[in-house]
Amino acid sequence: MCDRQVEKTIRLQEDIIGARQAGRDLARAAGFGTVDQTRIATAISELVRNALLHAGGGLCRIAVETTEASATLQVTVSDDGPGIPDIALAMQPGHSTTRGLGLGLSAVRSLMGGLSIESRPGRTTVVTSMTRRR
Repeated sequence: MCDRQVEKTIRLQEDIIGARQAGRDLARAAGFGTVDQTRIATAISELVRNALLHAGGGLCRIAVETTEASATLQVTVSDDGPGIPDIALAMQPGHSTTRGLGLGLSAVRSLMGGLSIESRPGRTTVVTSMTRRR
């Protein structure tokens, strides 16, 4: 059951801030602490920035599901760009197709506790989530 969901279209650099804030707000409302809110916002920033940089934009969907025992926040970022040719390589710390540090996807995996990627030319979907026990 999805308690609440927000979708943010990513077209401009400013959209990164909007998606990040939406994630932080949903996390706060679901009872995530300040540290986890920051982790979530950082992960969203990285994923949305990647979609903007590599695909020219995309869509960020943030959903929260709560039960009596837990709250789970899931972030899904999708785009219609060229795809990730080698996902395993892209997940390696230090690998970059730009001049960045190459820590983005591996950092998201560490911050959120997991990451799944489906990618082919014309469609990439990245999903990550964090669960908080009540």
